[in-house]
Amino acid sequence: MNTTLHTIDSIKLSEKQKQQLVRLKSKTGIENWNVLCRWALCMSLAEDSIPPVEEIPSDSNVEMSWKVFAGEYADVYLAVLREAYQKQSAHLEGVHFGDFLKLHLNRGISFSLSFPSYKCKGL
Repeated sequence: MNTTLHTIDSIKLSEKQKQQLVRLKSKTGIENWNVLCRWALCMSLAEDSIPPVEEIPSDSNVEMSWKVFAGEYADVYLAVLREAYQKQSAHLEGVHFGDFLKLHLNRGISFSLSFPSYKCKGL
């Protein structure tokens, strides 16, 4: 059993993810990148399947520290990510922990955009 404790210092989004989040911000009225990213991460981690492996560039100007991304529950998000990585890494040859987060975040953002009833404005 691998007991290495994986950590994340910061998250930098791709330009595609940034544009998707801009659309999501408009749909939901939620202004903070980190809140939308948390939701996206949870949506992806809730799936039993492994996210598709792809190269995701960090080519946007949206970057946040792990503490900003995860907020007051940073330790909880990190523990959930570590557990998921431990379960799924055998099927993701050569995917490092930081890239694992990016794959789930990428899939979760796409999932978020696919919900037509995802409107929170005025609540």
